[in-house]
Amino acid sequence: MTGLLEGKRLLITGVITDASIGFHVARLAQEQGAKVVLTGYGRLSLVERIAKRLPEEAPLVELDVTDDEHLRTLPERVGEHVDGLDGVLHSIGFAPASCLGNPFLDAPWEDVSTALHVSAYSLKSLAVACLPLMKEGGSLVGMDFDARVAWPSYNWMGVAKATLEATTRYLARELGPQGVRVNLVAAGPVRTMAAKSIPGFGDLESAWGERAPLGWDVTTAAEPVAKACCALLSDWFPATTGSMVWVDGGVHALGM
Repeated sequence: MTGLLEGKRLLITGVITDASIGFHVARLAQEQGAKVVLTGYGRLSLVERIAKRLPEEAPLVELDVTDDEHLRTLPERVGEHVDGLDGVLHSIGFAPASCLGNPFLDAPWEDVSTALHVSAYSLKSLAVACLPLMKEGGSLVGMDFDARVAWPSYNWMGVAKATLEATTRYLARELGPQGVRVNLVAAGPVRTMAAKSIPGFGDLESAWGERAPLGWDVTTAAEPVAKACCALLSDWFPATTGSMVWVDGGVHALGM
């Protein structure tokens, strides 16, 4: 049986460990027939080891989304492994410690600007960098955490995610004429390395499982999240762009 992503060429960011959402997307995408290229930054040797745990070891290119030279040369470096791209997963986010858990009013602009640059503006940067490889259109999928409300401790990362959501809508407008769809997957809490750095995440985990109509297990949640990402990267959502797909067990639909 032909896989959902048979013949697709995908760039997957955000793989740090085998618990990363990006890792699960890469694994599932390969199982569904895609050729995957990974990006990494900082801990490249770690990402290289993790890449060997995929069904097929994936090539790795270095990418700091705040580095203009990395972005400028990305098409050439990715082009050493694939002759184009059909899809890109943006699974990138970072906020300095002052932006998470500490009093919201105390975070300095220098730290807030870093959070916004890495976590939101980078979606635009990555889209522009990959566009020369997406001559036949394709799909750009970003990872979100529902920013319609103010979450405890999430603070400026929540603001960054709200910015990411707005950026998605504007990118959808700008890139639609070139056949590129831009969407987000708003996941419930997943036990990743990034999640562990968020103060109070444990409380959020337990409360989520109790509230979700479909239930929610943070230790296995990466699988349904990855499936949603792969579906959006496939051809099965040809007329969907500027949208957010919730994969959170249904929590977003409930009142307090």
